[in-house]
Amino acid sequence: MGNDYVILYIEINIFALVLIGIIRYKTRGLTEMVAQKNFAMCIDSQMLFYISDTLYVMIKCGVLPHSTFFIMLTKELYFFATAVMCFFWFLYFEYFQDSPFVESRRRMRLSSALVWIMVALLLINPFNGMLFYVDADGIYRRGPLFIIQYVLSYLYIFTTSFRALKGVFDKGKQSKREMLIRLSVFPVLPACAGIGQFIYPQLPLACMVISLSTLVMYLQWIEQMISVDPLTRLNNRKQLAYYYEHTVQNMEDDAVYLLIIDVNKFKKINDMYGHIEGDEALMRVAEALRKGCAKYPYRANIARYGGDEFVILVKADNDEMVEELKGRINKELRILNEKAGAPYELTISIGAARVVHDKDMHELINRADKLMYKEKNGEP
Repeated sequence: MGNDYVILYIEINIFALVLIGIIRYKTRGLTEMVAQKNFAMCIDSQMLFYISDTLYVMIKCGVLPHSTFFIMLTKELYFFATAVMCFFWFLYFEYFQDSPFVESRRRMRLSSALVWIMVALLLINPFNGMLFYVDADGIYRRGPLFIIQYVLSYLYIFTTSFRALKGVFDKGKQSKREMLIRLSVFPVLPACAGIGQFIYPQLPLACMVISLSTLVMYLQWIEQMISVDPLTRLNNRKQLAYYYEHTVQNMEDDAVYLLIIDVNKFKKINDMYGHIEGDEALMRVAEALRKGCAKYPYRANIARYGGDEFVILVKADNDEMVEELKGRINKELRILNEKAGAPYELTISIGAARVVHDKDMHELINRADKLMYKEKNGEP
């Protein structure tokens, strides 16, 4: 490498490090959700990845004193950081796919097996050079099993990307289609950059593309915080208003219904079992709404309206389809509550009103609300 190229390589890496350092700083205090904790861990491992790569280049090009020990150390850290980074990206993207990999700590530990295999290989490597080594002339060389490091790390990336792509064509996940498209594409771009740097190690592709992808994901996260309810991960009231306006403008002759859902005796659950259990109940209701709408022939926009009230905006061919949807939601909630072993009955009341062109959302919600209270009170 020429001096000018070395300076450019180091400058790009430092720029990438500063960029994700700023993102990491901005995420402080915003990582209460499991997914965002994984996002923060992605950034931490990226920072180690960038630092080790930069130090290696500086040693290799004479900016720092040559040392066989430090060359090996920087490369060990580089590949360890790669595996950890890919693992936490995997968890982050799986979380948004409602994957079984993140349903329990046990499954998360099992899914970390490839990282531990990598750690074991890296610990053994200084003694046999199977992954990489420094020869008698002080030159870094790839070992006979060098490719394994990329295979183990990138299995995480391509697995989650493939699962997201598969979900795009799943009729039961149409409400998440746009998000799944993004999830199927974003992990692949950094992986491709890493493969490019594997083929042409002199090109500073990985750090640059990974940092830009992280920036895109950070901006998407901020957008989510604005439009998504943090507890239930449903749309919030602001996003519901946007969907309503969009639906009214484009409904033409379609029949669109607004369903308002209220949890029965929710205050009693909070008073008797505490607010944490109340939050668990709300999350089960949200999951029942998602599952109930999953196999519905039309896309449903589901939102938490506030407190223990939820709203669904959905197209229907007739009133009977709406009634079938209500029945499916109630069935799913009953199953989920029994599965959770909750010490209380968890039920909901649902009122449905047909969207009218000249009615604003609040008028329609009031009408659906009255119908919902009729159901709650057992009125015909």
